[in-house]
Amino acid sequence: MIAPMPGTAADSFPEPELASLVAIRRDLHRHPELAFSETRTASVVSREIRSLGLSPREGVGRTGVTCDFGPAGKPRLMIRADMDALPLKEENAVPYASEETGRMHACGHDGHVAVGLAVARRLLAAPPRSGIRSLFQPAEEGGGGAEAMAADGALDGVAAALGIHLWNQLPVGKIGLVAGPQMAAVDEFEIVVSGPGGHGAAPHETLDPIVAAARMIDALQGIVARETSPLDPAVVTIGSVHGGTAFNIIPKEVRLLGTARSFSEQAFRAIPEKIARIANGIAAAHGLSCRLDYRRINRATVNDPALSALVAESVERVLGSGSIVETRTMGGEDMSVYLDRVPGCFFFVGSALDGPHRPHHSPVFDFDERALAIGTLVLEASARAVGDRLTGA
Repeated sequence: MIAPMPGTAADSFPEPELASLVAIRRDLHRHPELAFSETRTASVVSREIRSLGLSPREGVGRTGVTCDFGPAGKPRLMIRADMDALPLKEENAVPYASEETGRMHACGHDGHVAVGLAVARRLLAAPPRSGIRSLFQPAEEGGGGAEAMAADGALDGVAAALGIHLWNQLPVGKIGLVAGPQMAAVDEFEIVVSGPGGHGAAPHETLDPIVAAARMIDALQGIVARETSPLDPAVVTIGSVHGGTAFNIIPKEVRLLGTARSFSEQAFRAIPEKIARIANGIAAAHGLSCRLDYRRINRATVNDPALSALVAESVERVLGSGSIVETRTMGGEDMSVYLDRVPGCFFFVGSALDGPHRPHHSPVFDFDERALAIGTLVLEASARAVGDRLTGA
């Protein structure tokens, strides 16, 4: 069993309930499923919901699950958990390590599901004033799961939304929360620079896309350094460069893959045009052609100020003063899909293990399971506070 954590809510959390949380999390961890393939995970969710005497709605957004309960005719609060894993080979030597080759829960979604089920159980036992929709979402990791759920009616009748993310950048007992933008908008782009190709010994006889691509990589950094306010955080990163097949051949094309991240609507709208201007301009200056494919993955995840204040009050009731750390990240989240449509709050639950850092999306990711208890208590308290606000209590 997990050691207690004196001075935190986890210290008095019922041991049988924590054992149940850990068992579900470890079961899901052993059997990770990728985006839109979460059939076993969804069946575990549905089984647990039915054990509470409730009726799950299955196949929402392809493999998602929702469940409604609480007072009829009242505003409904949605509580979201994501279910998908990542295409990674786990390197942790633990009894609950992934049994699925090349797949791993490397971002804590197994814990999110366990917490989501525990919160549903607690809210059912002592119903809040609002209605509740527990939502278990597929394909958060860039797969469009939130959009699929929303398109399938997951937000119908929902007045507000809450969600959590276990967070290894914070110690257990701390909650990462900020009103306004919490996580960044995420864009993906590909630039293809094309020319006729030629011999490496005679560059004057052709046009060189490698030189042009190198200048693009350098110039694109000026978008953040010189074209964006230093008070408005943004990122433009080239993460992949491919071109050429031999040391003495000037290739016909070079491909650059990159990402742009932003918080503000102004930067979100402006960055694609800036990337296009720089890429096309440099290509034209070198006599080359250029193609830009730009894809929006998700918008910024923006917390409603009023509901964030209610969550902050709930956190301090559960964990005491000083437990909130103002936290923002250029990582992205498709919780933004829901928070674009209804007010809500998404926050981080500290989960770092003692010892070396175990980064999210790494093959050694793991978290302190006491965070499951804290996430459950804080999310439950927040749901009750937001439910009171929705019903005017």
